[in-house]
Amino acid sequence: MRKLELDKCKLKRYTLYMIKSFRHKDLRELFLTGKSSKVGLSLQKRIIRRLDALDQAEDLQDLNIPGFNFHGLHSKPKRFSVHVNGPWCLTFEWQDQHVYLVDLEQYH
Repeated sequence: MRKLELDKCKLKRYTLYMIKSFRHKDLRELFLTGKSSKVGLSLQKRIIRRLDALDQAEDLQDLNIPGFNFHGLHSKPKRFSVHVNGPWCLTFEWQDQHVYLVDLEQYH
């Protein structure tokens, strides 16, 4: 009988993410690989910084970072927003200390 061994580094990588899901599949690619052909190059560094902050946040107050303009949106279910650049924002849901359905939206 063969014994199944898990790569502990990979296991940690997949289970410890605070970001659990993405609405925008290209944001997921950017988060996991650091690059995406579908997300504007001029936004990528700022988005990565914000995704890293979302992934490390243990509480919503951890996102009150200068320049992020973190705030709640009037929606059901409750969503939140962090400013990226110009009209671009990352929006997401927060539940049980995890981030869900991260999206990149352009506000007019």
